[in-house]
Amino acid sequence: MTDGIAPDRLEKLQALRAAGQDPFPARVPRGEPVAAVLADFAGRQGRAATLCGRLGQIRDFGKLRFAHLQDRTGSIQVGFQRERLPAFWPERKRIESNDLVSVTGELGTTQKGEPTLWATEVVLAAKALRPAPEKWHGLTDTEQRYRMRYVDLFANPEVRDAFARRSLVVREVRAYFDSLGYLEVETPILQPIFGGAAARPFRTHHNALGMGLFLRIAPELYLKRLLVGGMERVYEIGRVFRNEGVSTRHNPEFTMLESYEAWADYRDVMARVEGLFAHLVAKVLGGDGKVVFRGRDYDLRPPFQKARYLDLFAAANPGVDWFDDAAVRRRARELGLPVDGIAAATLANDVFEATVEDGLQGPVFVHDYPVAISPLAKRLAADPRVTERFELFVAGMELGNAFSELNDPLDQEQRFVEQVAQRSDETPGEVDLDYVTALEFGMPPAGGLGIGIDRLCMLLSGAASIRDVVLFPLLRRLDPTAAAADDAEAPAPPPAP
Repeated sequence: MTDGIAPDRLEKLQALRAAGQDPFPARVPRGEPVAAVLADFAGRQGRAATLCGRLGQIRDFGKLRFAHLQDRTGSIQVGFQRERLPAFWPERKRIESNDLVSVTGELGTTQKGEPTLWATEVVLAAKALRPAPEKWHGLTDTEQRYRMRYVDLFANPEVRDAFARRSLVVREVRAYFDSLGYLEVETPILQPIFGGAAARPFRTHHNALGMGLFLRIAPELYLKRLLVGGMERVYEIGRVFRNEGVSTRHNPEFTMLESYEAWADYRDVMARVEGLFAHLVAKVLGGDGKVVFRGRDYDLRPPFQKARYLDLFAAANPGVDWFDDAAVRRRARELGLPVDGIAAATLANDVFEATVEDGLQGPVFVHDYPVAISPLAKRLAADPRVTERFELFVAGMELGNAFSELNDPLDQEQRFVEQVAQRSDETPGEVDLDYVTALEFGMPPAGGLGIGIDRLCMLLSGAASIRDVVLFPLLRRLDPTAAAADDAEAPAPPPAP
């Protein structure tokens, strides 16, 4: 594949090989981090150092050349002088901007006082056959940045910083739950019955067993099996998959945190969530809980507001009873929402999303959701129409979902039966009898939590789109011929197991 390769760079590659030089050696002199050198630069002037990284634009002044060398920790100027590099100088133009190099030299400064590594040895580590795009910062085609993330990362330090922050967020989420005695576990991604959420799954097929499988839409039902087994505090941070559209808040493949704690309820989980945010404010935001997200200021320091789901629905839809199917359908039509073939409870929640969610700036816990849209949550004793469930909203965006876990196997089986009867793409085609069997052995009262890590990272970094915190978001293929071939060759989905 040579399309897009610069012809002059290809010629230089061939010239290097003809001269007996390997443009892609297995190893080169290993350097130390640029940041470490800069941190103690005053004390190291006049001493030797070796640095490895990517060369920036080369500025040629005849007997003198300059370029910045960048590694994962920072950037420093490198000076190339003919007197210091007599053997290298005749071949100097074979090494150019964007090449990866190992440079050994003496630390010093220019006449203007800029820290500089004055090269005495230059070793090519990898020849770049494509130049870095010019004015990458000025590109307005954000899709190109997502498609060429490998360029976006080395061209834009702030992008690398954003993903370093994501790594920090995940690390501190783990640290928080570890500190509370939770055990991190791994549960199946391939599942014979999908569950734990209402979402359309991706289907696949296991040839050796001759059975259809689903990529999980949530790890919930397997994690709660562990509570039955006596693992009283567990959590998992893993990938989940939902065969849905893409938006600034949705990617078909995303990262979910789920935690489950025996002997707890949804009020305890609210406290855990507030504790998690207090921890992240301290460790990620440096104690300042204020972030700017989508043009507004938010204070993420707990405690958070609380509001009942049905109260919010009634305030936004005067005279409409959530449980009155006819009234809800009239309201849905007024809002221009699809109504045909949609179950009453689903439609009522669609109205809630359309009229309430954007106004939930928060942080706010919306709690006590109706049973009909909460098939895995325990009923509220004071009002059996609703459940002990809450969702956390910030900036109109749902960040987390939690509830007191339903542990009555008879109630759970009946709700599964009702869910299957809906016969939608987002409900399983059969009752998960193994999960019901697990509950029949006895699951302690428990509180469970799910938080979307990608959305959490969006909030903590001020990213406007989920694609800005996902290294390689899913995008449509650029080659229309290949995309058409994919469509033509795609096998029919296997039947649901």
